[in-house]
Amino acid sequence: MSDTSRVKIRGIYTTALTRLLASEGFEIVQPSPPIEDRFDRAFDLAPAEATLFASDDRQGVGVVGPAAPEVRASLAAIDVDTLAWRDPAARGSVWDATIAETNSGGAFVDLGERSGFLPFSNTDDHVDTGDTVRVQVVEPRPPWDDGRPVVDSTVRVQRPLVTLVRDGAVDSRGSPELADLLSTEPPEGWRAKWSRAADDAGLDALGDALETAVERAEELDDALDETEPTGETPRTVFEGQPTVWAWFGRESRFELDDHRDAVTTTMTGHHRIKAGDERASAAVDFVEAVCDGDGEFPFEAVSRQFGPTEGDTVAIDHGKPAGHCIRLGRGKVTEYDPSGTVWVEREMSPGGTYDGLGIERRAGDVARTKFTEGKWWYPTIYKGADGETRGTYVNVCTPVEIFPGSVRYVDLHVDVLKHADGTVERVDDDELDAAVEAGDVSEKLATKARSVASAVENALS
Repeated sequence: MSDTSRVKIRGIYTTALTRLLASEGFEIVQPSPPIEDRFDRAFDLAPAEATLFASDDRQGVGVVGPAAPEVRASLAAIDVDTLAWRDPAARGSVWDATIAETNSGGAFVDLGERSGFLPFSNTDDHVDTGDTVRVQVVEPRPPWDDGRPVVDSTVRVQRPLVTLVRDGAVDSRGSPELADLLSTEPPEGWRAKWSRAADDAGLDALGDALETAVERAEELDDALDETEPTGETPRTVFEGQPTVWAWFGRESRFELDDHRDAVTTTMTGHHRIKAGDERASAAVDFVEAVCDGDGEFPFEAVSRQFGPTEGDTVAIDHGKPAGHCIRLGRGKVTEYDPSGTVWVEREMSPGGTYDGLGIERRAGDVARTKFTEGKWWYPTIYKGADGETRGTYVNVCTPVEIFPGSVRYVDLHVDVLKHADGTVERVDDDELDAAVEAGDVSEKLATKARSVASAVENALS
């Protein structure tokens, strides 16, 4: 890794990641005012080679830019339950794609491994199912999110200080005063839109930003001119900026707490609480302003203030190592232990069989799941309408996090079953092996999963 890769960071993990990445040789640029105050050092306003931002759900971060793969390696090493992926629908990538379907707001387009969303406001043409369109990814989305990458029929080059838009318009509004002194101009057919940070940047930084954007715009012009639509879809016409996503688990959040605490007062569970509920951010900031941050993670205080407690409804968000997230359904919290445990009950619909157990799903069946904050496994007990236990399924996963509206973890494939006759069975080790082979699960994380599965298997036997 180059020791001069420049990174811009925003979001709830900024302080921790600023310390972490700076310690690993990255140069932090364009800091927010709190970061300047906390680190009490000079930062450059130069263009970033990677921009890092918190995902909308605060569960992880996205990174966009040439240095994104280098940043990904550092993020993946934070702790054993950090998972990181390359996004096949990178920001700025241009595609020939087919409209798969439409709704009242826009169209869904096939991008191969991902499905994009084209708002009708992002295209001047009428589009319908089956049409072929040329679009660019302008807003990437994490793989675990329900949302789809947003695409646009207008092509642009996005950079931290300047964005070039390929629409033939002329627009000098919002340009920094120093922009008039630059020797470089946008290519014909492109216009520059400067960010607010450009007002405080020096002439060299503005010049470097515009030159880099112009080079990319010229490459894009060449690619678009040379690649006529052929009807073959989905097809990548132009590679975008490298885009990666890192999904933090519970242990990773506490590791980030340690990095933040080395810089400023940080209560135990700072990132865990902020990731769970946006309302909690102000409360965390208040607590840290009046205390020294010592103590245990205050599960009871957080859950009683923001949920969940007995009677609440929570979703079960079942993450997968490949990056996507499946919502298993919603259930009612029937029991609540302030030390960090909730029991969630779901009524099961009849039809089909229970995965692994191989028994029929019947009307009246109830799934009773015990979730404990921080545990690497959780059990689900399936009971029939008569109250008899039909089987128990123990899922091995990254440490459970009980957020106000959902329980979240990443499934690690290997599971342990206890059948109604008392037989104990361990399953899906092969799927875990395949995930390691595919690079979705580290060997360290897989070793932990196998160890947990063995302990559960021994306890149930």
